[in-house]
Amino acid sequence: MTRSGVGPYHRGILRNLRPSFSSATTLAAAALALTLASCATAPKGPPAEIAAPALPAPANVLEPAALPEEPIVAAEIAVEPMHAIPPPEPPVELATGGDPDSVTNATLQLRSEYGDLWTRIRLGFILDDLDTPLVKNAEDWYAARPDYVSRMVARSRRYLYHIVVEVEKRGMPLEVALLPMIESAYNPMAYSRSRASGIWQFIPSTGKSFGMEQNWWFDERRDVIAATDGALGYLQKLHAEFGDWYLALAAYNWGEGAVRRAISANRKHGLPIDYLSLKMPAETRNYIPKLQAVKNIVRDPERYDLTLADMPDAPYFTAVRTKKKMDVKVAAEFAEMPLDEFLSLNPQHNRPVIAGADETTILLPYDKAELFAAKLDLTDQPMVTWQAYKFRAGETLQQVAVRFGLPLETLQTVNGIGPRAKVPVGHALLVPSQVTSAATVASLKNAVFTTVPSGRALYHRVRKGETLASIAARYDVSTQDLKGWNAGHTAKIIPGQRLRVVSDVGQVRGKKSKRGSKTRVLSAKPAAGKGGDRTKPASAPASRPRHHTAQR
Repeated sequence: MTRSGVGPYHRGILRNLRPSFSSATTLAAAALALTLASCATAPKGPPAEIAAPALPAPANVLEPAALPEEPIVAAEIAVEPMHAIPPPEPPVELATGGDPDSVTNATLQLRSEYGDLWTRIRLGFILDDLDTPLVKNAEDWYAARPDYVSRMVARSRRYLYHIVVEVEKRGMPLEVALLPMIESAYNPMAYSRSRASGIWQFIPSTGKSFGMEQNWWFDERRDVIAATDGALGYLQKLHAEFGDWYLALAAYNWGEGAVRRAISANRKHGLPIDYLSLKMPAETRNYIPKLQAVKNIVRDPERYDLTLADMPDAPYFTAVRTKKKMDVKVAAEFAEMPLDEFLSLNPQHNRPVIAGADETTILLPYDKAELFAAKLDLTDQPMVTWQAYKFRAGETLQQVAVRFGLPLETLQTVNGIGPRAKVPVGHALLVPSQVTSAATVASLKNAVFTTVPSGRALYHRVRKGETLASIAARYDVSTQDLKGWNAGHTAKIIPGQRLRVVSDVGQVRGKKSKRGSKTRVLSAKPAAGKGGDRTKPASAPASRPRHHTAQR
C-alpha cells in the first residue's frame, strides 16, 4: 500500500473527559444522534467503487435466517507501569479521563521524562556497536536516500510507540524496535516472493507457529499487535538458545538451524563462534550492519544530513473490540478516516468485509475511537454490502462478474482467485448484495469460503542433490505448500520421485542475468529464516536477496 502522505499525529490527550450525557455534553450527544440518523443506517448498495445493477437476488444466494447482533465490547489497554519519579510528581496527562465506561477503559499516564520517542529509544540501546566496512556501506546507502528514510519514518510513527513499549516490557534491547525498518521499511503490506508478510516479515508456517491465524478473511501476520507479539517471542526464544543478541538476529534472518550448523562447523575447526566469525550468506552478513546503520542514524541523524520527523512519546492508536460484521469502507467512514489510513492500522483484512472471527479488534487513532464506538452503539442496521454466492455448473467467472456489475479482475481479487484458477461448482464467492439485510450478514457467516489454488498444476521429478527447500524456491512456493500437495510423500524425497506443484512459475534454469535484465532466475538454494525462506526490503542497502523481493 502506498500513500501520498501521512496524516497528523493523534496525541489523543483529552483532559478530564467524561463521556456522560449531562449539561453541555447532552447537547453534543443529541446533535450526534440527529446526525447519525442518516449516516448510521445500512449502506445502500455496494461500495462506491462498485456499481452493482439493480437485479433481483439470484436464487442460489445463501439466505439463512437473520442472526442477532452482539454489542460492542470495550477494549482493555495494557499500560506500561510508570518509572518511579521522585516528588514532587509532575502533572499527569490523561488520555481518556479514567472513565470506566470509556472505549479504552484505561487511564493512560503519558510519560514525560523522555521528551520524545527517539530519546526513549536511544536510551534503550544496549548492544555493542559494530564498526565494519559493511556498516559504512549501509550508512552511505541510507544517507544517499533521504526520501526513502523519510517515508520509512513516516510509516513507523503509527506503530513504533506500541513496539517500543512491548520491547521494554520484555527487557529486550530497543535496537529490536528498529528491526522492521530492515525487514519491511515499516510497510505493513510488504510481501515477498517467499510469501513473507507484514512489518516483521513472517512466512506462513512460522506465523502459525507463533499464533498468527491466516484464513480466507484475514492474515494476522499483517496485524501489528499479533505480529509484534510473535516476533518478539521468537527473538526471545532465539536469544535463549544462542545467548547472544547478534546470533539471535542472524537466526531471525537466516534460520536457527543454519546458525546452529555454522556454530558447529566453527567449533569443529577450533574457531570462534561469535557472529563476526561465522560463515554465512551475504544477505545475513549484511543484515546486522544495516540495523547498526539505522541505529547510528537514529542516534545522530545530523551526522548523515538526515532529519527524523517528530515522534511524540505517546500512543498513536487504541483498540476497539466488536462482534459486529461490517464493510471495511463502512468502518473507515464510521471512524471518519480515509480508507487508506484506516487500512494502515488494520492491514490484516484480505477482503472488503471485516469478518471471519467471533470478535474483531479494530485499531483506531485515539481521537477517533470514542466517536467510532458511539456510532456502532447507535447503529442497529446491517453494515455489510456483500453476500455469499454459490458458483453454478456451466457458469463462468466472467458471467458472475457481469451479473453483479463487477470487473472480472475485481471479482478475482476480492475472492483470491488467480487468473488461471479453476473454480469448482458449489464454491462460495463473495459478491455485492442487491439488498442489505441481516440475512446478507448471516450468509457470510454460514458459507464456507475457501481459497481457490492459483496457477497450474504440474509435476516435478526430483533430481540428485535437490531438497524440498530448493524445489520450493524453483517454483516460487513454500516447503509447506509442497508438503500439502504431496501429503504422505515428502518425509524424505529421493531422486526420481514425482512431486505435485501448483505454480505459475515453470522450471526455470539458466545463468544469472545481468543487472536490469528481465530474465527471471530462481536459485536452487533458498535463504532460510523464520522457519523457511526470508525476505528483506527490495531497495535495502548493500546485499540483495538472492531468491525473493519484498514489495514496498
